[in-house]
Amino acid sequence: MSSIGDTTADPSELPGEVTTEAYRKRFQIRLIVVLVAGMLLDGYILGIIGPITSTIEHEVAGMTTAWIGLEAASALIGIMIGSPIGGWLADKLGRKPLLFWDVSLFTIASAAQFFVETPTELFLVRLAMGIAVGVEYAVGWPLLAEFAPAHLRGRLLGCTIIAWYLGFCVAFVVGYYLDQAGVSWNIILGTSTPIAILILLGRIGLPESPRWLWSKGRTADAKGIVGRYLDTDYMTDMVKAKSGGPAGSFAMLFSPSIWRSTVFMAGFWACAVTPYFAIATFANDLLTGFGLTGLLGGISLSVFALIGVIVTTLIVDKVRRRTLTVPTQWIAGALLVIIGLWAGAPPVVMLLLFLAFSFVNAMYNVMTTVYPSEVFPTEVRGIGTGFSAAVSRLGAAAGLFLIPISLEHLGFSTTMFIAAVIAFAGAALSQVLAPETGGKSLSEMAENFSH
Repeated sequence: MSSIGDTTADPSELPGEVTTEAYRKRFQIRLIVVLVAGMLLDGYILGIIGPITSTIEHEVAGMTTAWIGLEAASALIGIMIGSPIGGWLADKLGRKPLLFWDVSLFTIASAAQFFVETPTELFLVRLAMGIAVGVEYAVGWPLLAEFAPAHLRGRLLGCTIIAWYLGFCVAFVVGYYLDQAGVSWNIILGTSTPIAILILLGRIGLPESPRWLWSKGRTADAKGIVGRYLDTDYMTDMVKAKSGGPAGSFAMLFSPSIWRSTVFMAGFWACAVTPYFAIATFANDLLTGFGLTGLLGGISLSVFALIGVIVTTLIVDKVRRRTLTVPTQWIAGALLVIIGLWAGAPPVVMLLLFLAFSFVNAMYNVMTTVYPSEVFPTEVRGIGTGFSAAVSRLGAAAGLFLIPISLEHLGFSTTMFIAAVIAFAGAALSQVLAPETGGKSLSEMAENFSH
């Protein structure tokens, strides 16, 4: 058995229970399902509130325009709080305990939506749900990446963003039709609870990340999990990484070897999601002004975004990461400029422009799920992902809070120009800092980092 820090272990040495290939495949499917479903929940809670904001505003006493913006942004504010804390805890305590307790918190807070009555209560409950989702970001993606083979890592991580958009899209439809049927807004918001319960049950008994165990010097435990759930190729790559190194910290994110990754990931992610959240959440209100009423306008944006995510996920491991990241952002910014300049366009043309933006924006949003696990080493993968998610959700929350105010006081065109500037900022940052990580193993990429 290798000692702590020994990276020359025999790759064929798989201590503990060595299981069959069928058993391992069943485990991998289960792991993927419960992690992908966590992202579906995030999309669901953000999408469900969009079509019922008008109902909540009219039925809840004291619900002002500012409160509506806060309710829409509450989950994002929670993510901003939960993701760095969850990332720090995940790197310190491990992925496994956080993966269970974050869904437990989400389930309790989701069920509480059935009973809230005031703007403050609704804000606090959805804030708690956001905190749980933030922890999920900092744990779920690193764990999935740490179990995934290099040639499938991009597609598996891409599946999580497919689930996010699918959850957002399904929630929008559910919210719209239930609201039209006169169902209470409390019940509509609480529909996320059964999904959360199923995910909670599915996560019971999941193992710890072997790469995290290896980074902590617990080599025997790491090899035991590899023997039970993975294969010799995984072992070969894992033993290349350092074992028993220093514990990760927030300060390490800004060390000479990692700061570029931190700045790129946080800035790119924020600029990618801010325009989408603002536009998609208030799609009904935006498109109603162009005569596009009912479900068609709002849901079509989510559908085209979902198509863009699916297309990107299918090709992400075959195309350079930078190709999917940089040009797409410049195109999205240009589309927003056209939308702002052509505010008097016919309704069909305006809808087509918004659909094109949703498709292209979704393409580079896939990379916000792929890059975090690739640009940060194991020691700070949770912290780095959590910090970047927090910065991104700060921008998204600001966008959700400010867009109704901006539309009211600055007008449609100026609001679209502001969104374009954000997209262009992300494109410029990525042009300079985005690395090429496609096809590389996590250990191979970790060789670029020193502490």
